[in-house]
Amino acid sequence: MVEPIRLVVHGAAGRMGQRVIACASSDSTPWNLVAAIERAGHPKSGADAGTLAGIPPAGVAVSAGWTCPADVVIDFSLPEAVAGIAAKCVQAGVPLVVATTGLDESARRAIAEAAQKIAVLQSPSMSLAVNIAMDLVGRAGALLRRVGSRADVEIIECHHRHKEDSPSGTALKFGEIVQAAMGQTRAAHGREGRPGARPADEIGYHAVRAGDNPGEHTILFGLEGESLSLNVRATNRDCYAQGALAAAAFLVGKPAGLYSMRDVLGIQ
Repeated sequence: MVEPIRLVVHGAAGRMGQRVIACASSDSTPWNLVAAIERAGHPKSGADAGTLAGIPPAGVAVSAGWTCPADVVIDFSLPEAVAGIAAKCVQAGVPLVVATTGLDESARRAIAEAAQKIAVLQSPSMSLAVNIAMDLVGRAGALLRRVGSRADVEIIECHHRHKEDSPSGTALKFGEIVQAAMGQTRAAHGREGRPGARPADEIGYHAVRAGDNPGEHTILFGLEGESLSLNVRATNRDCYAQGALAAAAFLVGKPAGLYSMRDVLGIQ
């Protein structure tokens, strides 16, 4: 019989933390929620994490820390909280999945330092479909560059009204992939007035914030006489929770280092 993976969720009272807890309860991989972490003084402190997530009681109260044995931590919190959970995971010797987006330089530095001592997986998106789309976008860009065809690249992303960062970290990652494959040197974030003809070495970014859209990205390659669009769309937030669980299961037992969803998917 396979032993359940002992899971800690950091940011457990947030929308994504709740979905991780709910999805773990019915996942094909057996999980044992051992701790549900939130900041000290959080209004949901003391609440049962299962009840909060809309499933039967888990027997685990939302609290500000954990001391019990654990196999992996999933972080869906805030950028300013990432350094703290990374340090705690290093102290405990527990692998960490960083699913929080909008990271600043200090958070990225904390992740890199932690990865020298424990296994850390960080990705701008936990969605399996998004990460497959990233691979396809990179291949498309490389093929177009190989044949010397000019392709104007526009990245359009749509998210719910509550999202604070813009463009999304996922959109920026798509841009990095395109730039590495095709060599663009500048970015345009929206357009207005009379900016003139579009330069060939530009990537255009357009962010839409409306309603409750959980996430949609379109990468448009515009050529002469034809175009190619790659679209990936989430219909609910469970795709991010399930991707994070897949990442956590992958990370258990791995040596120290910085991993990505490409490693989870086996993309070379």
